[in-house]
Amino acid sequence: MIVSATPSSNAGIGSGELGSFVRQVVAGRWFSLFASFLVMAGAGGVYLFAYYSRDIKTTLQCDQTTLNKIGFYKDLGSNVGIVAGLLAEVAPTWVLLLIGAALNFVGYFKIWQGVTGKIVNPTVAYFCFYIMVGANSQNFANTGVLVTCVKNFPERRGVMLGLAKGFVGLSGAIMTQIYTAIYGDDTRSLILLLGWLPSLISLIFISTIREIKAVKHPNEFRVFVHFLCVSVILALFLAALVFIQKRIRFDQSAHAAVVAAIASLLLLPLLIAIREEIVLWNLNKRTIGIHQPQTSPNPPSSSNKPSRGEDHTIPQAIFSADMLILCITMLIGVGASLTAIDNLRQIGESHGYPSETINSLIVLVSIFNFTGRIFSGFVSDILLEKFKFPRPLMLTLVLLVSCIGHLLVAFPFNDSLYIASIVIGFSLGAQVPLHFAMISELFGLKHYSTLFNFGQLFCPIGSYILNVMVTGRLYDEMAKTTTGIGGLHCEGHSCYEQSFVILAGLTFFVALVSLILVERTREFYKGDIYKKFREDMESLKTKMEFYTLDEKRTRIGNLLVDKHSINIKS
Repeated sequence: MIVSATPSSNAGIGSGELGSFVRQVVAGRWFSLFASFLVMAGAGGVYLFAYYSRDIKTTLQCDQTTLNKIGFYKDLGSNVGIVAGLLAEVAPTWVLLLIGAALNFVGYFKIWQGVTGKIVNPTVAYFCFYIMVGANSQNFANTGVLVTCVKNFPERRGVMLGLAKGFVGLSGAIMTQIYTAIYGDDTRSLILLLGWLPSLISLIFISTIREIKAVKHPNEFRVFVHFLCVSVILALFLAALVFIQKRIRFDQSAHAAVVAAIASLLLLPLLIAIREEIVLWNLNKRTIGIHQPQTSPNPPSSSNKPSRGEDHTIPQAIFSADMLILCITMLIGVGASLTAIDNLRQIGESHGYPSETINSLIVLVSIFNFTGRIFSGFVSDILLEKFKFPRPLMLTLVLLVSCIGHLLVAFPFNDSLYIASIVIGFSLGAQVPLHFAMISELFGLKHYSTLFNFGQLFCPIGSYILNVMVTGRLYDEMAKTTTGIGGLHCEGHSCYEQSFVILAGLTFFVALVSLILVERTREFYKGDIYKKFREDMESLKTKMEFYTLDEKRTRIGNLLVDKHSINIKS
């Protein structure tokens, strides 16, 4: 395998070589990354629950506690990925994507049948089961994509996880625009779209997302910055649409044009992938092979207990104090943020916001969920590399920011819900790459698929406690106070005041708990945790410099020969 470098001016792809080049692109690491972005861009259906939750509530004629119980099963399905993690230990990625596509279609299709009356008198258990099935499909897509990408780009884990999970964060906003263009304002049809489109994407790219022998790339971060620029442009475009569509009513042709623009932006990473493969192709044609230094797995520790950064067994990692702290932060930190997002429509309604504004708030959450993931992925990597700033301390800061979002819901003022949506979306997004990166750094990559799925198992537990047992019950009590016995809808700022004060307090508490992990891992993060990969990179850069120098000498020699020939002819 060969790394990219600046191609010589006389290199190119002949007409008879196009087929071979296309095969190289499709089989390459960069195309696999592009395909991963598209799969992740369709894997965020769980964040759109606030859009169609009212359809479920209307169908069942249920109270908020019951609806939050259904939301809990959604969170349970989307975070219980142990089966996907264990399967990834023994099965190729395409198996996970195939199972995920099947679960996704069945789950959301059955929900769509329930809310459209095609299933007569669906029960609460019916919706709980199928929303759990549909949401659980995300684990198979996430595990297949994230584990593959981290192993393909091991020295840029924070950046890689931030980008991949960032596209999940944008998924809600993307799906919203697509469903509006195809189905109009029928939120029930959004459920149908969530059933067939993500499954189709996974099936299209099922054979291209796989682990590929890592090709060391001296300018890999630069390529990721290019991917970042594309994703930021897409996010800004989607954010601008929120405000434009609030003031201007789009007709169907305008919505179609918006979807075409989104599709074009989603395809831009393909051009970056092709560019990198062109460089590889040209270097191959020159038969200049700069081969990947073979890396060995982390050497085992002489103790029974491995050091941080070495590959842990599953029991060693699960029963460690570091994992316990990470699980507590996910239990409360992520659980509180999920609670806020699941209740966003009801929060907006209780504050008197119109439906169009609430839809805009949901899109804002999606966009800033993306922003948080990108920010924590890139910034934590840069701070760690340049200043040895530990990721656990970044997590502490994010949790403190999350407290502000919860307090804005508890004590609202004019248009404060816009700010709260931005803060909560950002903080939820920022927590995810940090948790996943820390798990890979502290416990190694050998059992990463199982360990990160074990960690995120605590998110739905936290969601159940905070969403169903706390927020839902307090909302229903306030609904009875404001609308009388049997009231299903609460009105007024007091509906969520008490519950979100509790969420803010618990999040502040868990931010303090995370400082324990900061202290425990201080020495670990002071060292070079990617030393093995950096040694390989330095070796590669030396070979690249030798190649560049040799190429310059060859060009100078050719020029001298040409000049000598011209003098002889003269």
